[in-house]
Amino acid sequence: MPEPLQGPELRSRVDEVLRTFVQEETALLVAIDPQLEPVAEQLRVAVAEGKRLRAAFAYWGWRASGQPDSEAMVQAAAAMELVHAAAVVHDDLIDDSPIRRGAPTAHLALRHAVVDAPGCEAQGRSLAMLVGDLLMSWAGQLFTACGLPGAYLARARSLWATLARELIAGECLEILRTRRAPSAESSLEIIRYKTAKYTVEHPLHLGGLLGGAPTALLDSFTAYGVPLGEAFQLRDDLLGVFGDPRRTGKSNLDDLTGAKPTALLALALGGATTADRAHLRSTLGRADLSAAELDELRDIMERSGARARVEEMIADRVTAARTALARAALPPQAAGALSDLVAAATARAS
Repeated sequence: MPEPLQGPELRSRVDEVLRTFVQEETALLVAIDPQLEPVAEQLRVAVAEGKRLRAAFAYWGWRASGQPDSEAMVQAAAAMELVHAAAVVHDDLIDDSPIRRGAPTAHLALRHAVVDAPGCEAQGRSLAMLVGDLLMSWAGQLFTACGLPGAYLARARSLWATLARELIAGECLEILRTRRAPSAESSLEIIRYKTAKYTVEHPLHLGGLLGGAPTALLDSFTAYGVPLGEAFQLRDDLLGVFGDPRRTGKSNLDDLTGAKPTALLALALGGATTADRAHLRSTLGRADLSAAELDELRDIMERSGARARVEEMIADRVTAARTALARAALPPQAAGALSDLVAAATARAS
């Protein structure tokens, strides 16, 4: 049987690990009390779909370290998808996003689990917060029970603290800087800590540390992973405004009604005419933006050069990632897979 590459085969293995794990854990949860079934359902929904990019980066970090294919490593890599699922639930809660993957977000879906009375919205939000918390706990649980030797797991233990600290730091910085005058530099700092590192660099380091990678290889993972992770999120920012909701599964209004401090918005404000800048500032942050107003804001982002500049930033970071990959002298199969993952992370419509 040929060894699995990033794509349907590896993704299906990760999906199976997650499906089995979540089925077992939600059964234990509902066994406590059947009233917990709506919570269990949102746990299933949170993990059911995804590109599984983070698991792929972790797996190929392991393979790039010279290790063979391993079902235990696939399980360890799948833990990164539970980190992502937790971050998504918490992010939707913080942003009050209504839709994710074309369905109601957890905090809205869980309103129906409580009595339809004053306070049900707050209770739904509280339940969603706990769903996110349990998903993060599950990530550590799946990782430690993956089947790799304890000595291997010990190599990566400190990474989990770094991952959590930097992820929370990025989320906090976004909250603290929302509705303030954004700058491209400030936005990139948020991107780096909120998304880029836990999407690419940390999974690569996880696999590398488990596989006994030397410091030089871990440094190569950083040189590849940080710019690629930033490019991933910059693409997300563009898709958040200009993407097709039927493909993205999200509203085009979330970043605009939330006045998120994205690089796209910072560049639009910096490059817009006086009149367009005034219009942006008077419109951003309103919860009742119409489709026509969305089109006006898109036009300003085009006229200001912001959209084109973000595309340039993505291209620059893709080049940096590919250059780092070429210099890393990885095993051919790992190098090929990580090259394919550059396109998977950045040349996408969802």
